Amino acid sequence: MTDATQVTAARGAGLVAALTFDDGPNPGETDELLDVLAEARITAVFCVIGSNVQAPGGTQLLRRTVAEGHVLANHTTSYQDMGDWPAERVRNDLVENLRIIRDAVGDVPVPYFRAPNGSWGLTAGVAAQLGMRPLGLGNVIFDWETQDEETLVANLRAAITPGAVVLAHDGGGERWSTVRAVRRVVTERLAEGWTFTLPAE
Repeated sequence: MTDATQVTAARGAGLVAALTFDDGPNPGETDELLDVLAEARITAVFCVIGSNVQAPGGTQLLRRTVAEGHVLANHTTSYQDMGDWPAERVRNDLVENLRIIRDAVGDVPVPYFRAPNGSWGLTAGVAAQLGMRPLGLGNVIFDWETQDEETLVANLRAAITPGAVVLAHDGGGERWSTVRAVRRVVTERLAEGWTFTLPAE
């Protein structure tokens, strides 16, 4: 069985961090975020919601995400808190979301799972049984609390620490300031010699 321990560290040593984005795909913000990452030559993890994949434009965005080399995580079919769900209900949802993902992009690897709202309950063990490593929340930028760009820039600077898994959002609401903050801070960090990797396997 896959390890059910939450992944909380980025691959590599020194000035490395892993970028992860939750709650997409989201037409507009996800497109722009993919542009930012392509320009910076960064590979990230996109934790995708099945209902957003099935929404208008979602399949095309997921196909672009995969085509550009990014890694997918199962973030369930919706935004529901699963902390008190029985194992069978969790399993049914995660299997359904894998089906949605693979109907859109084919039989691609989905190596990670992240629980909505950081509410784990039995989800980590079920995800591991399905071959997915639970992906911890890591260092969050709190972009669900504010879309003030300067606040998010400061939060992202604080979140990118050596070895960190960093959590931001490209969906679940209006995320334009998140994308702008990512552009600014990633540019700074690359100039300072940082490398953006993926979460540990």
